Amino acid sequence: MRLHHLEVTGFGPFAGTTEIDFDALSDAGLFLLSGPTGAGKSSVLDAVCFALYGDVPGDRAVAKRLRSDHAADDVVPRVVLEATLSGRRFRIDRSPAWTRAKKRGSGTTTEQARVVIAERRSGDDAGGAEDDGGEWQPLSTRLDETGHLVTRLVGMTLTQFCQVAMLPQGRFQAFLRARSEDRHALLQQVFQTGRFDDIERWLRERRVELRRTSQQHEGVVADLVSRVSEVAGGTAPEDWPADPEGLRAWIGEVTTSAVNASVAQTLLVDAASSAEIAASEDSAAGIELAGRRSTYAAARRARAGLDAATPAHDTRVDRVAQAHRAAGVRPLHELAVSARAEVRELDQLSRAARESLAEMLGVTSLDDQEIAEHQRTATSTLTEIARVRPFRRQASDLERQLGRLTRSRDEAGAELLRVQARAEEIPQVLGALDPRLQAARESKALAEALTADLEVLRSRTRAARTAEALTTQLMSASQELAEATQARLLARETLVEIREQRLDGMAAEIAGKLAVGADCPVCGSADHPHPAKPAPGAPDDATEREARREVDDLEVVVEAHSQQVRGLETQRAAALAESGDSVEHLLVEEEAALGNLERARSEASTVDAWVVRVEALHAEQAALTQEHDELTATTTGLDTEIAVLTSRIDGLREQVGAVVPDDADLDDLTAHHQRAEELARDCLAQTAELARARATAASTQEAADGVAAAAGFDSSAWAAAAWLSDEELADLQQQIERHERETARVDDLLADESLVLSSTSDPPDLEALAQAHHRAKEHAALARQTDMRLRDRGRRLRGLSDELDAALSSWAPVRTDFDLAADLAALVEGKHPDNRFQMRLSAYVLAHRLSQVVDAANVRLATMSGQRYSLVHTGQRGAGETRGGLSLLVRDDWTGDTRDPATLSGGETFVVSLALALGLADVITDEAGGTDLDTLFVDEGFGSLDSETLEDVMDTLDTLRDGGRVVGVVSHVPELQTRIPTQLRVHRGRNGSHTSLSLG
Repeated sequence: MRLHHLEVTGFGPFAGTTEIDFDALSDAGLFLLSGPTGAGKSSVLDAVCFALYGDVPGDRAVAKRLRSDHAADDVVPRVVLEATLSGRRFRIDRSPAWTRAKKRGSGTTTEQARVVIAERRSGDDAGGAEDDGGEWQPLSTRLDETGHLVTRLVGMTLTQFCQVAMLPQGRFQAFLRARSEDRHALLQQVFQTGRFDDIERWLRERRVELRRTSQQHEGVVADLVSRVSEVAGGTAPEDWPADPEGLRAWIGEVTTSAVNASVAQTLLVDAASSAEIAASEDSAAGIELAGRRSTYAAARRARAGLDAATPAHDTRVDRVAQAHRAAGVRPLHELAVSARAEVRELDQLSRAARESLAEMLGVTSLDDQEIAEHQRTATSTLTEIARVRPFRRQASDLERQLGRLTRSRDEAGAELLRVQARAEEIPQVLGALDPRLQAARESKALAEALTADLEVLRSRTRAARTAEALTTQLMSASQELAEATQARLLARETLVEIREQRLDGMAAEIAGKLAVGADCPVCGSADHPHPAKPAPGAPDDATEREARREVDDLEVVVEAHSQQVRGLETQRAAALAESGDSVEHLLVEEEAALGNLERARSEASTVDAWVVRVEALHAEQAALTQEHDELTATTTGLDTEIAVLTSRIDGLREQVGAVVPDDADLDDLTAHHQRAEELARDCLAQTAELARARATAASTQEAADGVAAAAGFDSSAWAAAAWLSDEELADLQQQIERHERETARVDDLLADESLVLSSTSDPPDLEALAQAHHRAKEHAALARQTDMRLRDRGRRLRGLSDELDAALSSWAPVRTDFDLAADLAALVEGKHPDNRFQMRLSAYVLAHRLSQVVDAANVRLATMSGQRYSLVHTGQRGAGETRGGLSLLVRDDWTGDTRDPATLSGGETFVVSLALALGLADVITDEAGGTDLDTLFVDEGFGSLDSETLEDVMDTLDTLRDGGRVVGVVSHVPELQTRIPTQLRVHRGRNGSHTSLSLG
């Protein structure tokens, strides 16, 4: 990175515009940035940082007052930096957020931060020489995009850049003398080693999680041990948590004892079951004998009942037989009945048809011959009507055509008169339209010009309205930013309060982590007679993590609101620049322009209508001439066609009158004769059908009577009386079969020898046999119940033994993991006995980085201190520190002693601090991927050096110029002004500061 040119306006102490040509200062390689205290030397460095990163280093970033208090009210704060980054020439133009007076009304408004980054595409001189070639190509106007681009090109964050390129005054003296905890925070921020803190935190959380899981497993095992003790009726060993194998042996003994008791009870169950079986057999034999005696008596009673029901059974058998014989007659009988019904229906239809025909013809009765004659007459009449019908229809069509031709001839005559009148009017109308068409064309040209002006006004009005909307949004976003900042402040205060409460109750927190038999991390004792108790509601590590997480979340929220505010400020500034005036003034101008445009458009809108009308009049004039000729020819043709049609109509009417009267309705006459013909034809057809049906009915009845006689019935009607439905027949058949089955069953029982023998035996004493069986059954049930209880106890103990074994097996790896996580967490936290230096993991990593910094610093410190001093990195804890790894000592090679940096004098402290800062810059540069830093600043501290030491320091700074690097020394020491001829002076004044350049 090399700086070329810096322009500062209204920034810091610079009220006006100040330009700094770094290319001119770079020729010497070493230049002095001098000026009285408070003149603005550090503000030059702040301007460089602000141009690159949009922020300034150190405590000045918190104040958020970058605009110069000396600047006029209308001066916009601005920093423009030209620099070469990663071999490419860039120009960065930034303005911070600032407050100005409103242009209208009272009060103030906030202008948002903005940025424009551009790159010179061609003709750039990477070495920094000024050239006139190439054009600046804008890359971005977004704050976030520019920030990411610069960070990537420089290869460092703002914090790293300030530690490497702008060695700050006093900062490394504080770093040199800081405690390990403070040094840890700074190195972690610079080297971005927060991931190792994440590892420590993860291990702590993993240890807590595994402890909780192990306790859950221990609870499961304890529950199983309690259940085993309850089932077995014994007590488990008291030291079972520490001796899982002894617990397994105890439950094995308990289970074996339960199994032996169950085997002994099984023998008693077998004996009681045998006695129960014998008593059951005796009771069953008595019940069986009593049952056979009862069965034989019931069979004798049933035999008497069956004999009494025999006549009714024979009647049912006869009815079923007759129904089966009558089933063969049924189909022919049903056909005969159907045929007689059909004859009756056809007879009624035939009489109704004859009556309808007689009524239509106006006679009383008709025979078959008269009906046939009427049919022939109606058919002949219909034929004649059909022949003359087309003639009447054709005559009617010709009459309608004649009427149309007559109307057409009249219309053509009237149209001819109209055409003649219109042709005479058109020349007069054309003469009146020409002036109006010319005026409309002039208004059309004026409307086009007014439209362009109105579009420009509307664009400016939209920009003005957008600016007002963005102003409202900006106020809301600023309010949200203030609220988020306040919430972050409250969250930080809460976090500090929680940390203080944890520190106050740290003894109780340490006591809560003590394990029985383990050494106390404070006093080392293995006995804990009176551990401290936490106060009610005291916060723990989880509470602090939650508070810290809330602070981190609010940091993200504040940054998001800040970006939103800066974006709105940029958009509002662009909108105001585009509008150029207020919405009210623009609306007045727009309304006036719109009125003029509407009038011009109204007049211009008639151009096409006038043109169309003129063209239409010319076309109409030509069309009227042609239409006049066509209408004359049409009138002559129509007269000829009318005469021809009149002659044809008279001929057709003469032919129709020869058949029917002229006033007769052919449709009614045709319908009358068609109806007569249809009725006559129906009468003749129904007469023939009735004769056929009567013959069929007689033959069917004769056949049905013959089949009935063959089945043993007098007629088919007698057979129909014997018919039974399927349900009745099935019911009778079931009764017959039931009677026969019952008779066979009773006969079999009465013939059974065992039943006959049982009726001669003495009846058994069933009650005595049942009591004996009940007593044997109760004894056997009690024995089985005892056996089931013992079996269940053994089964439950075996199941609990398996569950306990599985629980112990599941617990074992968790206990192993917990022990490992606890040891590893204690190790990385610096609390394990094996960690001799009590060093955290993150401190160990940073210790490696610090050793690199010390090695790099000692190379320069040897030159600046005349080979006397060197820095020593030690892992031992310093005085009053609880953790080691980041302590620094200074070795005096003249005496061979090492001592605390706090014992150094002011000048010695500056030399050692400068060497440490340069060493850190070298390490960070290598860490960032070898980023080229061609411009470097060293800020203050030279006033505490003697001349000899100052000479050594200057020699060291001269070595920094190797490879074309430019070093700027920031100091107001008079001696340096004589030693460094190339100078950039900052002059302090009542109305602000300004700069001057001296090239020696």
